[in-house]
Amino acid sequence: MAKKPSLGRGLEAILGDVEEAYVRELESGSKSDMVLELQVSKILPNPFQPRKNFDKNALEELAASIQKHGLLQPIVVKQDGENYVIIAGERRFRATKILGKETIRAIVADMKSQNLRELALIENIQREDLNPIELANSYKELIDEYNITQDALADIIKKSRAQITNTLRLLTLDDKTKHYLSIGEISQGHAKIMVGLSKNDELAVLDTIIGQKLSVRDTENLVKNIKNQKIDKNKTNTSKNINYIDEFNILKIALNEIGINSTLKGKNIILKFNDIDSLKNLIEKIK
Repeated sequence: MAKKPSLGRGLEAILGDVEEAYVRELESGSKSDMVLELQVSKILPNPFQPRKNFDKNALEELAASIQKHGLLQPIVVKQDGENYVIIAGERRFRATKILGKETIRAIVADMKSQNLRELALIENIQREDLNPIELANSYKELIDEYNITQDALADIIKKSRAQITNTLRLLTLDDKTKHYLSIGEISQGHAKIMVGLSKNDELAVLDTIIGQKLSVRDTENLVKNIKNQKIDKNKTNTSKNINYIDEFNILKIALNEIGINSTLKGKNIILKFNDIDSLKNLIEKIK
């Protein structure tokens, strides 16, 4: 069996080099030796980029900022033959393309291809710019790929264990709910309240949130009412079952007096007659 790769191997050095380049450039006011001007046409997206949705309006706002102030923070890339693959800064790269610029400032990191995936995941997690479902999928991918516990992941990415657990629970929601959460139609607060509901209840709550534009507090009250109704229903059913058994016990005693044994199986009563006289006695009682 192939050994699972070790998470974070070599990444601290890579991130350290990147941070050093940023600091140098900031302190010197000029381009660091590590910062290059690369052709936009030679830069490729990271195939392991966990972010699936890029907000068009946000990209246009970023493009306007870059147009006005310049690219304050270079992107980070890895050389791949004659091209470069983005490690960090895909939003900045896309915004630069919107402006039609031919070049972009970049730091070329020296790293192995197998680190590309984990660095993309960790970089996005630490920047906190993923939607909740992308973040949950990133957590799950790191846990599954590197066979680590939630506690170990919490230590690596400097998040609380509770935060990771609550985020991972979002993956148990229905696909429809996850879609609306991904596109921002509902908030993570809404989604967390729906975790643990039956699929029918979850989708009913989802439709109500969207249709009536419920707040998180309104959603809490709605789910609380649904759960209370189920508790009350269970109590009623239990009470009915107790009364049902009491009634049978009364019947059992009466049947025993005329020589008939009775047993209760589910909602069926089975009668056992000792002789034909017992049956006749029962018929007479019923008339």
